[in-house]
Amino acid sequence: MGSAEDRFAIIDLAALYMRALDRLDETLLADQFWPDARLEYGIFAGGAADFAAFCMAALKDHDANQHMLGQHLIDFTAPGEAFGEVYYQAYHRTTDESGAKRDLVIAGRYVDRYERRHGVWKIAYRSELVDWLRDDPASDAMLAAAPFITGARKPDDPLYNRQAMGAMP
Repeated sequence: MGSAEDRFAIIDLAALYMRALDRLDETLLADQFWPDARLEYGIFAGGAADFAAFCMAALKDHDANQHMLGQHLIDFTAPGEAFGEVYYQAYHRTTDESGAKRDLVIAGRYVDRYERRHGVWKIAYRSELVDWLRDDPASDAMLAAAPFITGARKPDDPLYNRQAMGAMP
């Protein structure tokens, strides 16, 4: 059985993976995988670096993305190896050919194999299973009318401006 530290290190991989997709951070995305990792998504099969580039190309024309994590089950099977199942929902704001805003929602699970090498956990294998999806007209006109602070892509997202959060120089 893995330690709490091992479990949290693996859970952080999923959170950083989602951040990388939402902020279009190709380097961060590739870094969640071992360089020799294998990925199978149906729409993509290959290695980590090619997958990160594929995702950036696929998401760059979206207006915004938000990936949410659900339950994360981890089975430690041997020292330095674990298997996992991670539930997710992915929200994609897009613009169709007519200029209308659309909301595409995809829900599914990642089936993973993790390896710890030199004390570091990363994803060695990932398969994405899509359980359902939905495509609806966007319905958030209020967002444009209210003075909300909105998220953005790297480097414009407030996450990357720690000075504004009162961080020490």
